[in-house]
Amino acid sequence: MKKIVMILDQIQSGVGGKEKSNLSLSGKTLPLGPGIMMEPFLNDSKIIATLFCGDEFFTNNIELVVNKIIEKVKQINPDVVVCGPSYDYENFSIMCALLAHKINANTSIPAFAAMSEENNDVINKYKDIICIVKTPKKGGVGLNKCLKNICILAEAMSNKENIEYLKNKLCYC
Repeated sequence: MKKIVMILDQIQSGVGGKEKSNLSLSGKTLPLGPGIMMEPFLNDSKIIATLFCGDEFFTNNIELVVNKIIEKVKQINPDVVVCGPSYDYENFSIMCALLAHKINANTSIPAFAAMSEENNDVINKYKDIICIVKTPKKGGVGLNKCLKNICILAEAMSNKENIEYLKNKLCYC
């Protein structure tokens, strides 16, 4: 069985709305939010942990959060890390892209992000250095398809497969 860790914000993890945007880094050893909805699409994989914090807390404590996330990911030692999906939430998308980049740069564990095209500035900044799976905006059409695509890429990355075909099909390039 391949192990997946997800990274979410306070909204997607289900711990609060905008009023909880300053929530400090925390985690649970189970899938939360979109992770629960992804379970039917996981074959030989399981979401073993969800790390989350408020998007404002991240913005105000980037170095602290990045260092703690890297430390936690190394400790948990999953086969892949999924940052998001962040849909069209701009601050959460920045968080996802930066964390995926830093995890890839500082560990041997592959990480990728997932967001909607409304985050064009973030996508353009990171698409050449991380995989970013295409998602609809929050409430948009195609949620199940994008969650399935996240699972397909997560399993391929965790199996250390050549993902060039998948990148061209599922990601912003």
